[in-house]
Amino acid sequence: MPKLSVVVPFHNVGAYAPDTLRSLANNADPEFEFLLVDDCSTDDTPEILDRWRDRLPNATVIRHETNSGVAQARNTGIDAARGDHITFLDGDDWYAPGHLKAMVAGMEQLDCDFARTDHVLSEGRKRNIRYAPAKRRDTVLDPRDGISPASMVTMVDYPFVPFGIYSSRLFQNGESRFETSLRTAEDRLWVWRLHLKARTFAALSLHGVFYRRGVTTSLTQITDNRQLDFIPSYDTLLADVSRDPEADRFLPKAVRTYCAMIAFHMGKVGTYEPAVAERLRAEVRDALHRMPQQVLEETLSTMDTPRSTLLRSLRDTVRTA
Repeated sequence: MPKLSVVVPFHNVGAYAPDTLRSLANNADPEFEFLLVDDCSTDDTPEILDRWRDRLPNATVIRHETNSGVAQARNTGIDAARGDHITFLDGDDWYAPGHLKAMVAGMEQLDCDFARTDHVLSEGRKRNIRYAPAKRRDTVLDPRDGISPASMVTMVDYPFVPFGIYSSRLFQNGESRFETSLRTAEDRLWVWRLHLKARTFAALSLHGVFYRRGVTTSLTQITDNRQLDFIPSYDTLLADVSRDPEADRFLPKAVRTYCAMIAFHMGKVGTYEPAVAERLRAEVRDALHRMPQQVLEETLSTMDTPRSTLLRSLRDTVRTA
């Protein structure tokens, strides 16, 4: 059985896939397997994967016959994984040499359910380290302590799934799968659930994974209805938290983060397709009304004035359709 399964979804990233695959080769180890999931690419990505399959040790190419989205691509990789641990990488990002070995060593030393790492943000020629907002590093922590308080940036505000390593026991019996109905924001819900359900975690002082920002094919760049999936993602999260025995502890954080996401999307509503912008305004109003109102009011009273004013205005707007 491999020590590590590396799941990498690819969709129309032919311009970047060689860098990604080269970085996997530079991290290859007899105890690592690489699961390359081609999510029905229509560019030269499939040919690139075929060329690298024989050059990358322990690599398997898995093909989707239809484009199913990153959530399903990750689930496909999870279902095929045989490793003691699983990690994920996006098809346009890359690793520094030795990063995977360092992550596995950290997990084995701490014996926790999952561990998160820092990452390097790559924008053109610029490189900046982004740190996981953990209270302490390189020590075992309670995942629930990584959620609150509401007023601070915490680990659930670091929703980047690839910047971490996860014990295979988290995925047993169909657990810890990604919500395939979500085309975006699936990572935010998944990370929250991880912190609610797992027993132990750690933040490793590693920053050997590079996140390429500004890619035109990235889901962060789209302007269609997929951007609005943060709404069902957070609605599902609020339902999960409301059923949790510590709901009173975590609802303020969930509501505040939901409100911050609404304000973020409203801040760039002018870049969305007109029909999407109209739908966004209507759906966030309804979302604000679905939130626990006492918690929402307390949240708005502690947020900065521009965002609280915007959110109150949205909440109080009369829907005409």
